[in-house]
Amino acid sequence: MKFDGKVALITGSSRGIGAETALKLAEEGADIVINYPFESEKDSAEEVVNKIIRTGRKAVMIEADVSVFQEAESLVKKAVEEFGRIDILVNNAGITRDNLLFRMKEEDWDAVINVNLKGVFNCTKAAAKYMLKQKSGKIINVSSVVGIMGNISQANYAASKAGVIGFTRSIAREFASRGITANAVAPGFIESDMTAVLSDKVKNEMLAAIPLQKFGSQRDVANLIAFLASPEADYINGQVINVDGGMVM
Repeated sequence: MKFDGKVALITGSSRGIGAETALKLAEEGADIVINYPFESEKDSAEEVVNKIIRTGRKAVMIEADVSVFQEAESLVKKAVEEFGRIDILVNNAGITRDNLLFRMKEEDWDAVINVNLKGVFNCTKAAAKYMLKQKSGKIINVSSVVGIMGNISQANYAASKAGVIGFTRSIAREFASRGITANAVAPGFIESDMTAVLSDKVKNEMLAAIPLQKFGSQRDVANLIAFLASPEADYINGQVINVDGGMVM
Protein backbone atom coordinates (compact mmCIF):
# COMPACT_ATOMS: atom_id res chain seq x y z
CA MET A 1 0.00 0.00 0.00
CA LYS A 2 1.92 3.03 -1.29
CA PHE A 3 -0.06 5.53 0.74
CA ASP A 4 -0.63 3.69 4.01
CA GLY A 5 -0.84 6.31 6.77
CA LYS A 6 -1.06 9.18 4.26
CA VAL A 7 -3.85 11.71 3.93
CA ALA A 8 -4.91 13.12 0.57
CA LEU A 9 -7.11 16.14 -0.11
CA ILE A 10 -8.58 16.31 -3.61
CA THR A 11 -10.48 19.44 -4.58
CA GLY A 12 -13.52 19.11 -6.80
CA SER A 13 -13.69 15.38 -6.07
CA SER A 14 -17.43 14.72 -6.01
CA ARG A 15 -17.29 13.60 -9.64
CA GLY A 16 -15.07 13.17 -12.69
CA ILE A 17 -11.29 13.04 -12.53
CA GLY A 18 -11.32 14.18 -8.91
CA ALA A 19 -13.57 11.33 -7.80
CA GLU A 20 -11.55 8.79 -9.79
CA THR A 21 -8.33 10.10 -8.26
CA ALA A 22 -9.80 9.84 -4.77
CA LEU A 23 -10.74 6.21 -5.37
CA LYS A 24 -7.33 5.38 -6.84
CA LEU A 25 -5.46 6.88 -3.88
CA ALA A 26 -7.78 5.09 -1.45
CA GLU A 27 -7.16 1.79 -3.21
CA GLU A 28 -3.46 2.40 -2.62
CA GLY A 29 -3.99 3.04 1.10
CA ALA A 30 -4.63 6.76 1.60
CA ASP A 31 -7.31 8.31 3.77
CA ILE A 32 -9.23 10.82 1.70
CA VAL A 33 -10.80 14.24 2.04
CA ILE A 34 -13.49 14.76 -0.59
CA ASN A 35 -14.22 18.37 -1.46
CA TYR A 36 -17.36 19.60 -3.17
CA PRO A 37 -18.26 23.24 -3.93
CA PHE A 38 -22.00 23.52 -3.39
CA GLU A 39 -24.92 21.82 -1.67
CA SER A 40 -26.10 20.48 -5.04
CA GLU A 41 -22.99 18.28 -5.19
CA LYS A 42 -23.49 16.79 -1.73
CA ASP A 43 -25.14 13.56 -2.88
CA SER A 44 -22.40 12.91 -5.44
CA ALA A 45 -19.72 13.53 -2.81
CA GLU A 46 -21.44 11.13 -0.42
CA GLU A 47 -21.42 8.42 -3.09
CA VAL A 48 -17.65 8.81 -3.50
CA VAL A 49 -17.13 8.70 0.27
CA ASN A 50 -19.14 5.47 0.52
CA LYS A 51 -17.09 3.88 -2.26
CA ILE A 52 -13.89 4.81 -0.44
CA ILE A 53 -15.14 3.42 2.86
CA ARG A 54 -15.86 0.13 1.09
CA THR A 55 -12.15 -0.07 0.21
CA GLY A 56 -11.38 -0.07 3.93
CA ARG A 57 -10.03 3.47 4.07
CA LYS A 58 -11.36 6.50 5.93
CA ALA A 59 -13.00 9.38 4.10
CA VAL A 60 -14.74 12.63 4.93
CA MET A 61 -16.45 15.18 2.71
CA ILE A 62 -16.16 18.93 3.17
CA GLU A 63 -18.09 21.62 1.32
CA ALA A 64 -15.94 24.56 0.25
CA ASP A 65 -15.69 26.96 -2.67
CA VAL A 66 -11.95 26.94 -3.33
CA SER A 67 -12.11 30.25 -5.16
CA VAL A 68 -12.72 31.93 -1.79
CA PHE A 69 -9.56 31.97 0.31
CA GLN A 70 -11.34 31.74 3.66
CA GLU A 71 -13.25 28.66 2.51
CA ALA A 72 -10.10 27.02 1.12
CA GLU A 73 -8.29 27.74 4.38
CA SER A 74 -11.19 26.26 6.36
CA LEU A 75 -11.21 23.20 4.10
CA VAL A 76 -7.56 22.44 4.80
CA LYS A 77 -7.94 23.19 8.51
CA LYS A 78 -10.88 20.80 8.82
CA ALA A 79 -8.94 18.11 6.94
CA VAL A 80 -6.03 18.39 9.37
CA GLU A 81 -8.38 18.42 12.37
CA GLU A 82 -9.95 15.20 11.08
CA PHE A 83 -6.79 13.28 10.20
CA GLY A 84 -3.96 15.12 11.96
CA ARG A 85 -1.93 15.82 8.83
CA ILE A 86 -2.04 16.41 5.07
CA ASP A 87 0.42 14.62 2.82
CA ILE A 88 -1.05 14.95 -0.67
CA LEU A 89 -2.88 17.90 -2.19
CA VAL A 90 -4.49 17.44 -5.60
CA ASN A 91 -5.76 20.75 -6.97
CA ASN A 92 -8.35 19.41 -9.37
CA ALA A 93 -11.35 21.75 -9.09
CA GLY A 94 -12.10 23.40 -12.41
CA ILE A 95 -14.86 24.89 -14.54
CA THR A 96 -15.37 26.08 -18.11
CA ARG A 97 -17.29 29.06 -19.48
CA ASP A 98 -16.49 28.80 -23.20
CA ASN A 99 -17.11 31.54 -25.74
CA LEU A 100 -15.35 33.52 -28.43
CA LEU A 101 -13.36 36.36 -26.88
CA PHE A 102 -15.57 39.15 -28.22
CA ARG A 103 -18.65 37.39 -26.83
CA MET A 104 -17.08 36.38 -23.53
CA LYS A 105 -18.59 38.13 -20.54
CA GLU A 106 -16.33 39.56 -17.89
CA GLU A 107 -18.01 37.43 -15.24
CA ASP A 108 -17.24 34.28 -17.26
CA TRP A 109 -13.58 35.27 -17.45
CA ASP A 110 -13.48 35.99 -13.73
CA ALA A 111 -15.31 32.80 -12.73
CA VAL A 112 -12.89 30.53 -14.61
CA ILE A 113 -9.78 32.34 -13.38
CA ASN A 114 -11.07 32.38 -9.80
CA VAL A 115 -11.80 28.66 -9.61
CA ASN A 116 -9.11 27.23 -11.87
CA LEU A 117 -6.17 29.44 -10.92
CA LYS A 118 -6.94 31.37 -7.76
CA GLY A 119 -8.37 28.17 -6.26
CA VAL A 120 -4.99 26.49 -6.76
CA PHE A 121 -3.25 29.40 -5.05
CA ASN A 122 -5.75 29.39 -2.17
CA CYS A 123 -5.54 25.68 -1.40
CA THR A 124 -1.78 25.44 -1.90
CA LYS A 125 -1.09 28.36 0.41
CA ALA A 126 -3.38 26.87 3.07
CA ALA A 127 -1.94 23.34 2.80
CA ALA A 128 1.70 24.41 2.52
CA LYS A 129 1.61 25.74 6.07
CA TYR A 130 1.19 22.19 7.35
CA MET A 131 3.44 20.52 4.78
CA LEU A 132 6.30 22.91 5.59
CA LYS A 133 6.05 21.95 9.26
CA GLN A 134 6.06 18.25 8.32
CA LYS A 135 8.95 18.86 5.88
CA SER A 136 7.16 16.62 3.41
CA GLY A 137 4.31 16.75 0.96
CA LYS A 138 3.19 16.19 -2.60
CA ILE A 139 1.28 18.80 -4.56
CA ILE A 140 -0.24 17.78 -7.89
CA ASN A 141 -2.05 20.40 -9.93
CA VAL A 142 -4.43 19.52 -12.73
CA SER A 143 -3.73 21.72 -15.74
CA SER A 144 -4.71 20.90 -19.34
CA VAL A 145 -3.19 20.59 -22.79
CA VAL A 146 -5.29 23.67 -23.57
CA GLY A 147 -3.00 25.59 -21.23
CA ILE A 148 -0.09 24.55 -23.47
CA MET A 149 -1.55 24.96 -26.97
CA GLY A 150 -4.53 27.29 -26.51
CA ASN A 151 -7.97 26.71 -27.99
CA ILE A 152 -10.63 28.71 -29.82
CA SER A 153 -13.42 29.90 -27.49
CA GLN A 154 -11.39 28.99 -24.41
CA ALA A 155 -9.20 32.04 -23.80
CA ASN A 156 -10.26 32.10 -20.13
CA TYR A 157 -9.73 28.37 -19.61
CA ALA A 158 -6.40 28.36 -21.48
CA ALA A 159 -5.15 31.33 -19.47
CA SER A 160 -6.13 29.68 -16.19
CA LYS A 161 -4.49 26.38 -17.04
CA ALA A 162 -1.32 28.05 -18.37
CA GLY A 163 -1.22 29.97 -15.10
CA VAL A 164 -1.39 26.70 -13.19
CA ILE A 165 1.73 25.52 -15.01
CA GLY A 166 3.69 28.67 -14.11
CA PHE A 167 2.44 28.50 -10.54
CA THR A 168 3.46 24.84 -10.25
CA ARG A 169 7.01 25.46 -11.42
CA SER A 170 7.40 28.42 -9.06
CA ILE A 171 6.26 26.60 -5.94
CA ALA A 172 8.34 23.58 -6.96
CA ARG A 173 11.39 25.81 -6.60
CA GLU A 174 10.16 27.45 -3.40
CA PHE A 175 9.27 24.28 -1.49
CA ALA A 176 11.89 21.79 -2.69
CA SER A 177 14.33 22.46 0.14
CA ARG A 178 11.62 21.48 2.63
CA GLY A 179 10.96 18.08 1.08
CA ILE A 180 7.85 19.12 -0.84
CA THR A 181 7.45 18.46 -4.56
CA ALA A 182 4.99 20.07 -6.97
CA ASN A 183 4.06 18.77 -10.39
CA ALA A 184 1.27 19.28 -12.89
CA VAL A 185 -0.67 16.91 -15.10
CA ALA A 186 -2.14 18.11 -18.38
CA PRO A 187 -5.02 15.93 -19.55
CA GLY A 188 -6.03 15.94 -23.20
CA PHE A 189 -9.41 14.70 -24.37
CA ILE A 190 -10.66 12.71 -21.39
CA GLU A 191 -14.16 11.24 -21.34
CA SER A 192 -16.00 13.17 -18.61
CA ASP A 193 -19.07 15.30 -17.90
CA MET A 194 -17.15 18.28 -19.28
CA THR A 195 -16.52 16.63 -22.66
CA ALA A 196 -19.82 14.74 -22.91
CA VAL A 197 -21.63 17.93 -23.96
CA LEU A 198 -19.44 18.40 -27.05
CA SER A 199 -20.93 17.67 -30.46
CA ASP A 200 -20.02 14.55 -32.46
CA LYS A 201 -18.36 16.83 -35.02
CA VAL A 202 -16.02 18.28 -32.39
CA LYS A 203 -15.32 14.84 -30.92
CA ASN A 204 -14.42 13.43 -34.34
CA GLU A 205 -12.11 16.36 -35.03
CA MET A 206 -10.38 15.83 -31.69
CA LEU A 207 -10.06 12.09 -32.30
CA ALA A 208 -8.34 12.71 -35.61
CA ALA A 209 -5.68 14.75 -33.78
CA ILE A 210 -4.84 11.96 -31.31
CA PRO A 211 -2.16 9.54 -32.53
CA LEU A 212 -3.50 6.73 -30.32
CA GLN A 213 -6.88 7.22 -31.98
CA LYS A 214 -8.86 6.99 -28.76
CA PHE A 215 -9.99 9.22 -25.94
CA GLY A 216 -8.51 8.92 -22.49
CA SER A 217 -10.27 7.70 -19.37
CA GLN A 218 -10.46 9.37 -15.99
CA ARG A 219 -8.48 6.43 -14.57
CA ASP A 220 -5.62 7.27 -16.99
CA VAL A 221 -5.28 10.65 -15.30
CA ALA A 222 -5.78 9.24 -11.81
CA ASN A 223 -3.01 6.70 -12.39
CA LEU A 224 -0.51 9.46 -13.22
CA ILE A 225 -1.57 11.55 -10.23
CA ALA A 226 -1.13 8.53 -7.97
CA PHE A 227 2.35 7.95 -9.36
CA LEU A 228 3.38 11.57 -8.81
CA ALA A 229 2.06 11.39 -5.25
CA SER A 230 3.97 8.19 -4.51
CA PRO A 231 7.52 7.60 -3.21
CA GLU A 232 8.49 6.39 -6.70
CA ALA A 233 8.23 10.02 -7.86
CA ASP A 234 10.27 11.57 -5.05
CA TYR A 235 12.86 12.94 -7.50
CA ILE A 236 10.33 14.37 -9.95
CA ASN A 237 9.68 18.04 -9.34
CA GLY A 238 8.36 21.01 -11.31
CA GLN A 239 7.25 18.91 -14.25
CA VAL A 240 4.20 19.09 -16.51
CA ILE A 241 3.20 15.69 -17.85
CA ASN A 242 0.60 15.32 -20.59
CA VAL A 243 -2.02 12.57 -20.51
CA ASP A 244 -3.28 13.00 -24.05
CA GLY A 245 -2.52 9.98 -26.25
CA GLY A 246 0.19 11.98 -28.01
CA MET A 247 -2.08 14.85 -29.10
CA VAL A 248 0.41 17.51 -27.99
CA MET A 249 4.03 16.48 -28.50
